[in-house]
Amino acid sequence: MNKNILLTILMIAFGFSGLAQRFQGGLLGGFNGTQVEGDTYKGYNKPGILAGIWVQTDLAPAVFSGMELKFSEKGARNRINPKDPKKYIMRLNYIDIPVFLGFRTSDYISVIGGISAGYLVSSAEYNEDGRFPPEDRKPFNNFDVQPFLGFRFDFLEKLTLDLRLAYSVLPVRGKPDNDLWYWRQNQFNNVISTAIYYEIGR
Repeated sequence: MNKNILLTILMIAFGFSGLAQRFQGGLLGGFNGTQVEGDTYKGYNKPGILAGIWVQTDLAPAVFSGMELKFSEKGARNRINPKDPKKYIMRLNYIDIPVFLGFRTSDYISVIGGISAGYLVSSAEYNEDGRFPPEDRKPFNNFDVQPFLGFRFDFLEKLTLDLRLAYSVLPVRGKPDNDLWYWRQNQFNNVISTAIYYEIGR
């Protein structure tokens, strides 16, 4: 993550202290389980971290909305086995800005849904020989758009567990000119994430 992005995140984080009382905000951190639809592999085999900040406000007693700014690692990985010994790893790092609407179904459980816009800050692909050389690299699209659906569990006063599923509606990379051993169709991010949300102040 470059210095400008880090500075922006820190400025917004410190800005939470000046928000009106009707807003809540804080930090978040967790993990992604990811795969890429359109490659030749299946399963959420590529782990990644996610970290950032969040803010939300109540629209009604049982309804709230909010947004986040976070760094999120996505991609794909081949789980090597005797039938498929080829190594393949795709690493995609995004800055995501999700916007969501939530509904409280009880004092402790909420259902959330929304859409996330992502900007690709770095990408890399690897095989058993290391990182793909420049002549074998195929560019990814800079922007990603992912609708998502999930659940939240308020298990402590200032801590919330967030579980969600997100899927790209725009390709992160188009179909190759010719089928490749690791890539045959338009590619889309498919992400299951788990994160802890910590509220700063109240």
